[in-house]
Amino acid sequence: MAAAVPRVAGAAPPGYTALAVKFGERQRSPHYLLVKEHQVREGAGAVHPPRRTLFVLNVPPYCGPDALSRLFARCGHVQSVDVCEKPEPGEKKEKLTSKYFNRKPVTGFHVAYVVFRKPSGVQAAKALSQEGPLLISTESHPVKTGISKWIANYGASIVDQEELKAEVDAYMQDYDEKIAEEEAKAAEEEGVPDEEGWVKVTRKGRKPGLPRTEAANLRVLEREKQKRARKELLNFYAWQHRESKREHIAQLRKKFEEDKQRIALMRAQRKFRPY
Repeated sequence: MAAAVPRVAGAAPPGYTALAVKFGERQRSPHYLLVKEHQVREGAGAVHPPRRTLFVLNVPPYCGPDALSRLFARCGHVQSVDVCEKPEPGEKKEKLTSKYFNRKPVTGFHVAYVVFRKPSGVQAAKALSQEGPLLISTESHPVKTGISKWIANYGASIVDQEELKAEVDAYMQDYDEKIAEEEAKAAEEEGVPDEEGWVKVTRKGRKPGLPRTEAANLRVLEREKQKRARKELLNFYAWQHRESKREHIAQLRKKFEEDKQRIALMRAQRKFRPY
């Protein structure tokens, strides 16, 4: 049996470089960040620019975007730092700029994309593995922990109503403009055949389509039920005719007995009782 290969502290997987970091000077054991140059497939719209983006794995929870920007600032000007729970696909997607909506906090260990102004910053960041452990929390830039961190998080959770209202108004204005453009485009294309002679049917035609809502679906189902009830053939078979006659006679007899009891009660109440 072959002898097990001992694991060397700071060893990185193939393609990655291990950078030693420590939370503070008093910490003895370092933590290792795994970094490499961010690469995407050719022809794919990259979210982060190639050759200038450093992909960072194994980022601890206490190392946020500000701390990463300060750690790699010695390698060159850092344009942006994006933090997410897991690696993102290479395709470009719409970037969320809202401060109050669609903001999912990143907890636990995460990954980061550090974008430099020049490609040389990526190579300089990979060369930091030859230096000693980098400090995340320093006297000039301390990382908040414990009660101070909770107080800061609580302060950040308080919503500025004026700022929120301005963001909502701006979003609704953009939405109204988008809807107006779509309606104007649909009005221009209404009744106009395309290259193959087909005419696009829209909701604004003479027979607009039904809205796909729960209330509309319930109304359609109710109308179908009424149609089926009207189409049912009553007393079509002989046994159905006999049953309906038998039920009708039973109802007449029941009503006759009820009328007899009511008349008897009325006669009993009309008796003359002087005493």
